[in-house]
Formats: sequence, structure tokens, C-alpha cells
Amino acid sequence: MLASVLGLLYLVSGRTVGSQDVTSSRFVCNAIPPGAEPGCGYGPTGNRVQSSSPVEDELRNTIIQLRETILQQKETIVSQQGTIKELNSKLARCEAAADDMAQGKSRGQGSRRKEYGKNTMGDLPRDPTETIDQLGKTMQTLKGRLENLEQQSLRLPSTNSSAGGASALTPLPQELRELLRQRLGALETQLLQKVAELEEEKSQLYNETAAHRQRTESALNSLMERITELEKSNNAFKSPEDFKVSLPLRTNYLYGRIKKSLPEMYAFTVCMWLKSSASPGIGTPFSYGVPGQANEIVLIEWGNNPIELLVNDKVAQLPLSVSDGRWHHICITWTTRDGFWEAYQDGERLGTGDNLAPWHPIKPGGVIILGQEQDIVGGRFDATQAFVGELSQFNMWDRVLRPVDIMGLANCSAYMPGNVVPWIDANVEVFGGASKAALEICEDRAFDS
Repeated sequence: MLASVLGLLYLVSGRTVGSQDVTSSRFVCNAIPPGAEPGCGYGPTGNRVQSSSPVEDELRNTIIQLRETILQQKETIVSQQGTIKELNSKLARCEAAADDMAQGKSRGQGSRRKEYGKNTMGDLPRDPTETIDQLGKTMQTLKGRLENLEQQSLRLPSTNSSAGGASALTPLPQELRELLRQRLGALETQLLQKVAELEEEKSQLYNETAAHRQRTESALNSLMERITELEKSNNAFKSPEDFKVSLPLRTNYLYGRIKKSLPEMYAFTVCMWLKSSASPGIGTPFSYGVPGQANEIVLIEWGNNPIELLVNDKVAQLPLSVSDGRWHHICITWTTRDGFWEAYQDGERLGTGDNLAPWHPIKPGGVIILGQEQDIVGGRFDATQAFVGELSQFNMWDRVLRPVDIMGLANCSAYMPGNVVPWIDANVEVFGGASKAALEICEDRAFDS
């Protein structure tokens, strides 16, 4: 009987203890905040449990920074792709403009020059090479940070309760180290692929730009050749020498220029036809300047002074008069021997002299200007010395012509272009409003007389 009672008491006490054990082993589940990773500690209120290890916090922050860096690199890649697309669209517009230009060659010259003067590539973005260099620097920085993490991971502070709370050193978990290596390797692979793509796209862009420039230059050259042909056809004279240069105003910007330069000379003859009624003085029909001497050869009638011939800035007064508004044929001869000179008007020799820059050779490599006196070679003109009128048949020889040859030129019985400077259309340029017009001088002179 006593045994039965004891057994019953044991059974009741066992059930009670079991019930307490079951109750004490209940599990409590907490909600994970949005965006959090499983396995990370969070309290009942959803706040993350602070880690007791600063190294683990630093590793987590590094991973977050690596993710942000990857996102930034993706944004940079997308930006570069947008830039390349923008460049391609600009190239397409340039090619379309070049095609339009080639189809509209017959339009005016001024508008064409304006259109091709636009700088369609003036707002090019930064060179992709800079982006590639930045990506390389980013990779080096990430590698350095990983090496620092590996060095710091050699020791991780933790507490060992069996050691009475003393600090112990434990290595960084191999899984975390391997994860960092994998993520950094994947990032490096992506960056290298993108760098290769950018290099290829940059090469293609440069090739397309060079081809576009070549096509544009070819179209421009064709257009300029066509314009030159049209100008020649519009300004063509009956004969290359049958034209005149008109300088209607006394300014410092109307003038003509002879394209040919002079060799070194020890004698010369200059002949031309002049027509002027300007007063006082007709101005400067022509001047020849060289470096160091702007007045190497000058023919000038300035103010109330007579016509003067300057050689190496030495002066001789000539007994000529051509300011009656009619065409007159003028010839001037000079030789370095004793500085002897002659002056002819309408075939007649009206004066001679000597000691004009004797034994001075005419220097080569200068500039011949029609209608202006040069203060420096090719420029700095004075309006008060400008020629006002018309001139034609400006020819120059490196010898003294015979009187009979000069008479033949003056009465139109002989044609003898200058052996140093012949009067032809291709040798004469006009500037500042000066103009060239057709003229058969002998017929026009006969009409005036």
C-alpha cells in the first residue's frame, strides 16, 4: 500500500516538472526590419543590437562603402554611355550638315563661310581617358583598403568567460574574408570590362571624328575650288593684261598689291598708264618696300610738291604733270651706276639726272603696293599720300629700256610686258574697296583724245 502511494506521488511530480520544462523552453520570434539581412541581431523594438566588436562594425561599414562605390561606378558608366551617345548624335548632325553643304554649292560664299565657321564640337565632354584613370585609381584604393582589413583581421577582441573575462585574440572568420575577396574580385572584373568597352568606344569615336573631318575638308576644298572657278569666270577679261585698277577715294585702306616680288637689281625701268585729277597731288601710284627700308622705290606726288622718285629714301624731282584727268603713259629708268635716272611722259623724255642713290643695288624680297606709300613693309599707310584715280599696264624690267621701246609702248605700237613684273590679272590683288575692271587702254586713250 505504501509502495502504491509513493508511485502515485512520483508520477504526479514528474508530470509537473515536465510541464515546467516545456513552458520554460518557448521560442520568441521578432520581426526583421525592412532591408535588413537575416542573421543580424535586432531587439524586440526593431532596433539593431549594437555589436560588442568595433572591428566587426568597421567590416560592415566597409562592405556598405564598397556597395556605394559600386553604385557610383555604375552611375559613372551610365553617364559615360550617355556622353558617347551625345557625341554620336553630334557627329551625325555634322555629317548631315556636310551633306547639305555639298548639295548646295551654288549658294553665296559668305553664308557658306559662316556655316562652316561654327564649332559643332566646341562642347565636347571630358576625355574618356580621364574616366579610365579614375576607375584605375578607385581599384587601387579598394585593394589597399582590403589589405588593411586583412591585416586588422589577424586579431579580433573577444571575451573568454572561462579565462575570467580576460581578452583573447581570435582570427577573422574565413567566410567573411572569402566573401570580401569575392566581392572585390567581381567589382574588379566589372570595372576592367567597362574600361575595355570605353577604350573601344573611344577608339571608334576618334576614327569616326577623323573620317568626318576628312570628309568636311574635302567638301570645303571642292567648294572653294568651285567658288574660285566662278570668280575667274565672272572677272575674266578679254586678255589677261586688258584691265585697270580703280582707287576712287583718298583713304588708307584702298590699295592694290603685286604678288610677284623683285630680285636684286642694279637697274630698272618702270612704266604704267595713269589717269587722275586729284589735287593737291595725285598721291602715290606705287611703292616698293623691303625689310629695313620702306622707301626702296617710290613714285609720289604729295601736296603741292612735284612728282618725286625715291630710291633707298633718296629723292629726285621729276618734270612730269599728269593731274589733268586724262590717261598718260609714264616711264622711269634708273641705274646704280652714278645713280642716273630718266623720266618719260607719253613717250617723250622730259628730264634726266644722276647721283640718285649711286652704287646702291635694289634689295630683293620686298612688297610692291599700288596706290599707297608704305611706312612699314606692306602696311601703315597714310591717307594724305594715297593715289586717287586709275592705273593700268604696270610693268617692270631689270634693265634700262631704249627710248624707242618706250615710245612704242606709249603709242601702242609695241607690246612688251615686264620681265620682272608683267601686268596680268593673276599678279594683281585689290583690297579695301579698290576694284579691277576691263580696259583696253589704247582704245580708251584714243577716245579721250
